[in-house]
Amino acid sequence: MTMKKWIRAGLPVLATTALVAAAAFAQDAPQVGAEATAEAAAVVATVDKGDTTWMMLSTILVLFMTVPGLALFYGGLVRAKNMLSVLMQVTVIAAVMMLLWVFYGYSLTFTSGNAFIGGFEKAFLAGVTTESLADTFSKGVKIPEYVFMAFQMTFSAITPALIIGAFAERFKFSAIMLFCILWVTFVYYPVAHMVWFSEGYLFGLGALDFAGGTVVHINAGIAGLIGCIIVGKRTGYGKELMPPHSLPFAMVGASVLWVGWFGFNAGSNLEANAGTTLALVNTFVATAGAIVGWTLIEWLAKGKPSMLGAISGMVAGLVAITPAAGLSGPIGAIVLGFVASIVCFFFVTTVKNALGYDDSLDVFGVHGVGGIIGAIGTGIVVSPSLGGPGIADYEMGHQVWVQVQAVATTIVWCGVISAILYFIVNVIVGLRPSVEKEREGLDIVEHGERAYHS
Repeated sequence: MTMKKWIRAGLPVLATTALVAAAAFAQDAPQVGAEATAEAAAVVATVDKGDTTWMMLSTILVLFMTVPGLALFYGGLVRAKNMLSVLMQVTVIAAVMMLLWVFYGYSLTFTSGNAFIGGFEKAFLAGVTTESLADTFSKGVKIPEYVFMAFQMTFSAITPALIIGAFAERFKFSAIMLFCILWVTFVYYPVAHMVWFSEGYLFGLGALDFAGGTVVHINAGIAGLIGCIIVGKRTGYGKELMPPHSLPFAMVGASVLWVGWFGFNAGSNLEANAGTTLALVNTFVATAGAIVGWTLIEWLAKGKPSMLGAISGMVAGLVAITPAAGLSGPIGAIVLGFVASIVCFFFVTTVKNALGYDDSLDVFGVHGVGGIIGAIGTGIVVSPSLGGPGIADYEMGHQVWVQVQAVATTIVWCGVISAILYFIVNVIVGLRPSVEKEREGLDIVEHGERAYHS
């Protein structure tokens, strides 16, 4: 399958489906479920059990990224007195986001409305049945709409959970939950609609985002940066040592993230075919390149390579390849991962200290910065001359400019609205506990239990 064979955007589809289809089939009207045009009806739709099985597996893999992957990764990086609070936050955020997705998120993201948000025609999954189908990249090849809906649900579940690492150890549980509910409604759904739906603003520009560089990582990174600045630094930050309490837990969590990320990236191809294998290979080699890059630069800069550095590079590489997973050749993916890890290292070790903000677990430094590098870099590595599969009417300078516009739009939309939402939440429930409660630890103060008993 070539890039020129993207199906006309029917049921709203993932990043590349929508965005590349915009270039290849700009004049085609969207199709949703049973609402097919005569032209589309002329093609006999087929549902392959292999594609369906792969998409179910990919959906489960993305859940695996969240719990236990992200929970253990973040939990290992905080102090012991806050371990359970992080596990609790990630778990409950994911659960609430799944419910919101079914109630109205799927509809707002993937139905007609305007360039910035959809409507409520599929609220509470109205019209979604075991008979309704979602388009894939190949004309006439479809998957059950339920599996497409569930796959996208896992993306909306993990994205708000990524944000909390930026202000870990100093945010009330009630504030986190209220903020995430508001944020996913006013930031995530609109940005996902703009990027991944055929009527979306960034879709119309022709921006490329295979699996969520803008929608997931830049979004989470910017929201995290704004949050950690507004809430302020952890008590004792810069005066007391705050090392990770369990690097083994963090390493296990990061490794689970890598495994789950194959569902995230390769699943975004929506089929089990040669295009899926490209995304799979890139998820391997970009991450490997980033681990090596971070290890080398840390070794040179600090004299010793660390486990924390290696897993930071791992996540940076995964983040960077996300928007380009099915749009880059393997060599381009390696370069993208390597470069992203170097830039992310500079941000988390130099820029953060110079500017003085307390991004506890480097959500902006890794997800935000890595997502920006990956999103802009996608416009370069997609080039056939660099081993990429190419897209219709590709011109590097133009595509990079489109990618920059997509990044800037995401940053502004997310940054402005996130700041407003933090202030609203602060007025309603307050953002952080008292200094005394923060020092005691959120595990016992917020949840009445401890991760460890001596």
